[in-house]
Amino acid sequence: MTETPLDHAHAAMEAAPEDDAARLRFFERLADAELFVLLDKEPEDDKISPDVFETQGQQFVLVFDTDERLANFVGRPAPYAALSGRMIAQMLAPSGIGLGVNLEVAPSSIMIPNEALDWLVQTLAHAPDEVESRIDTLTPPAGLPEELITALDAKLSTATGLARWAYLVGITYDSGARSHMLGFVGAVPEARDALAKAVSEALTFSGIEAGRLDVGFFEASDPIAAQMARVGLRFDLPEPQTTTDYVPVAPGSDPEKPPKLR
Repeated sequence: MTETPLDHAHAAMEAAPEDDAARLRFFERLADAELFVLLDKEPEDDKISPDVFETQGQQFVLVFDTDERLANFVGRPAPYAALSGRMIAQMLAPSGIGLGVNLEVAPSSIMIPNEALDWLVQTLAHAPDEVESRIDTLTPPAGLPEELITALDAKLSTATGLARWAYLVGITYDSGARSHMLGFVGAVPEARDALAKAVSEALTFSGIEAGRLDVGFFEASDPIAAQMARVGLRFDLPEPQTTTDYVPVAPGSDPEKPPKLR
């Protein structure tokens, strides 16, 4: 069976149990992954009923990072809902229920207690501050940890269709303050907050203490976009696939309308 990004992150965490950064990267992959939740019956409208089992005095919901793994575990047709890891954590954290991930069917098999889900939800809730500053000069990025570059690349690879590309640059403001900035070009206006939060999460989960990374949004016609292209490190965001097929709306497919637990 093909290994998944969650398998790789779990293996890195297991190989270095004292490495906080490896543990953070695993939880970031878990939050970003599409997970298949095993249900005890078919969804009804916007409500789902996860199959809950109890062990050692705590309840757990079972999730798998591929539908094939869910099928291998159950061994028969079974109802499920596909949701993001962050959405599942937000649903389960207040309920006291933990998460059983890929149990018995993958190298990333792990049981995550509710306390860890609660921590994950609190960590994901951190939002970046919004400020306005005038840019003076741009320079090539320098001195940033490789862990952050890798985290940004992984995070932006999931931002399909939200922007055309992004440039990582060094920046000096007219106040004399220096920093680094990830400048998005051609971002969907409604996606700007989500993109800024994604960058903030990449910084948080890369394990860099007291780190800072500014975010800016520009159009391809803006003169600064050409400046960033000359000196910056470019990240290409995936383009959405076009399809004319009708796809019914499944529970959890709209992040503004998460499914409700029964």
